[in-house]
Amino acid sequence: MPKKSSQAYAARLDIDYPDSLNRVSTFFRPILVIPIGIILSLLSTGLWFATLLMLVFRMKYPRWWFDFARELARLTTRVGAYAALLTDTYPSTTKDQAVHLEIDYPDAEKDLNRWLPLVKWLLAIPHYVILVILWFFALFAIVIAWFAILITGRYPRGLFNYVVGVFRWSIRVSAYMYLLATDQYPPFSMN
Repeated sequence: MPKKSSQAYAARLDIDYPDSLNRVSTFFRPILVIPIGIILSLLSTGLWFATLLMLVFRMKYPRWWFDFARELARLTTRVGAYAALLTDTYPSTTKDQAVHLEIDYPDAEKDLNRWLPLVKWLLAIPHYVILVILWFFALFAIVIAWFAILITGRYPRGLFNYVVGVFRWSIRVSAYMYLLATDQYPPFSMN
């Protein structure tokens, strides 16, 4: 089996650049994102732990469970993109909209190590440290973009690319550590 390149990582994210954004919905975005944010926080509780137990004790990752986890990750990413002003469309629970997230289904017996889920959180610490720093600057980029959108109706392209890159990095770490969809260590890259 050929070794996967960083372009073929198990989790891939792309967000369409918007031509223009609605200034009114951008202004009220911090309030508009609250209801769907509450729903997401309730849904995601316990997902990681149940997946860990299935892999460690049964060496199984049922397709239906993976599909649920992937769709929840897609919804979470759409909500995050909406909150980060990357799209104007209120997050759908079923449609990709402008956010395209693909996560490959793993063959648990061939592709995943039974015991690695117990230490992935530890192995991912370097990513967490870097992501905290990247998200700190991404928050500043989002605030600057908020003002830019209110004034011009457009998300500055450089800020957009930076925030999408941070999302992309976060998704790869999430696929590795939280979704347990791959044992391939995530690349240190926003591309």
